[in-house]
Order: sequence, then structure tokens, then C-alpha cells
Amino acid sequence: MNIKFITALLCGCTMTGGAWANAQSLPLAIQKARDLCSGISSSMNNMKVKAGINTGVTAVGTVAGGVALGTGIYKAKVDEEIQSLEELIKQLNEMKSEPGFYERIEMSDEKINKLLEEPMEETISKLEKKSITLGNVRTGTLAASTATNVVGTVLAATNKVEEDLEENINNCMIAVKELAQVKLIAKVEDSATDVDMATAEKIVNGCRDYEIVDLKPINKRATGAAVSSGIGIGTGVVGTITSAVANSEDVRKGDYKKEKAINTTANVMAGASTVASATATIFNATQIAAIKKVVVVADSCEEALK
Repeated sequence: MNIKFITALLCGCTMTGGAWANAQSLPLAIQKARDLCSGISSSMNNMKVKAGINTGVTAVGTVAGGVALGTGIYKAKVDEEIQSLEELIKQLNEMKSEPGFYERIEMSDEKINKLLEEPMEETISKLEKKSITLGNVRTGTLAASTATNVVGTVLAATNKVEEDLEENINNCMIAVKELAQVKLIAKVEDSATDVDMATAEKIVNGCRDYEIVDLKPINKRATGAAVSSGIGIGTGVVGTITSAVANSEDVRKGDYKKEKAINTTANVMAGASTVASATATIFNATQIAAIKKVVVVADSCEEALK
């Protein structure tokens, strides 16, 4: 037998075998990419939804804290009015005890009471009711702000890129790189069908951007939101308790300076709780932005896998 013929036959067999192997490896690489890249989009969308919910929750906490602070400031003004009127009544009573007071003003004690003391006492009574109502509103809204921060902390702490998801993305990237290599070999050897080549091209183009996504900001912002909401819990709890104490009967009927100091503390805690909630809201909003960048890639990849 001719040596050249045998050599050509052997080469032909080798090439045919190689072509057959590549023809089979491209569908396998496509299937591998589909297996490893599927489901990432839904995981990222779930994270986006949870971050959106948390943004709404902490925004409500911010509003509640703001209402508590505004109410507390208004209450402080009402309490000052009460104190001023009580001081006027005290001064009037001191003046009435001075010798010759009634002769100087040519007015009886009964008339003084009718013109001055009774209207002032009636005003004080109305202002005290208003002050109590404002105190209750401040306590209630501080409690609401605290509750939203508790929910916000839980949501933020759990809305992170877990190791499984990160591993899935990494495995997907490896599978897409392998698919790109196998597709290139198949193209050079012309060993794959047009359908498989087009499918591989679509998957590579749709999923390759996983290489440039950055997952770190997602977890950093989740941690920031959790810490901020945690601070809001602390200040909210202290503020709620302090506000309730400030509005109690014993404190209201006690020393005004002590009452004012307790009210001031409650207002400071309301302000701190508002700031903490607002900060958590910002972290949540920026986390959504970071998640969306990954979601765009995940959705594109998921579409390409169909």
C-alpha cells in the first residue's frame, strides 16, 4: 500500500475525530453555561426588592423621627408659655401681699382674680392639655421610628451577597470563558452547527459583563444601613423612655428646670434617631443603585440563556 495514502488516511481520521469532539464539546459548553448562570438574575432581583422595601421602611422612620423632633420643639415652646404664666401668677400673688397694694391699684382681690388670675389659669389649663398631647405624640412617633429601625436593621443585615451567590457568579464567569474558548476553536475548525455557534455567541455576549461587576459595594452599604438603623434603635429607645418620663405627672408637677432638661434630652434623641434613619435610607438607596448594576448584567445573561 502506498505510504502517502496511509498517511493521508490517518490524518483524515485524526481530523475527523477532532472535529467530532469539538462538535460535541460546544453543545456541552453551552449547557454548562446555562446550568451555572441560571437563577442569578432572580436572586439579584430579590435583593433589589428587599433593598427597596428597606428604603421605604427607613424613610418612614425618618419621617416619624422628624415628627417627634418637631413636636418636641413645639412642646418646649408651650411649656415655656405655661412657665411664664405661672411665674406671672406667682409675682401677682407676691405683689398682692404687699401693704397698700389694693389701694394703689384701686381694685379688689375679687376683681383682680376675675380679670387676671382666672383667665391665666384657664389658659394654663388649655396649654397643659396641649403639652400633654404633644408629649404623647412625641413618645408615639419615637416608638414608631424605633420600630422601623428594628425592621431596617434586620432587612439590611440579611440583604447581602452571600457566599453561595458570589460563588455562582464566579462559576458562571468561568463557564462563559470556557464557552468563548470552545466557540473559537469550533469556528476555526468549522466543526459546529450555525445554531450552536449563534447560541454560544449570544450567551457569551449576554453574560461576559459579569467580569466587570463589583459586588463589594452591595455588602458595604448593607452594613452601613444596618449600623445606622442600629444607632436609630438605641437613640429611639432612650428617646421614647425619656419622652414618656418627661410627660409623666410627677415630672410635670415637679421642678420646671428638671422637666425642661428631660424634655431637651428627649428632643435630642428624636433628632439623633431622625439622622440615623435618614442615613440608613441613604445607604439603602445607594445599595439599590449598586444592586441594579449587577441586575442589568444578570437580566441580560438570563435573557441570553433562553
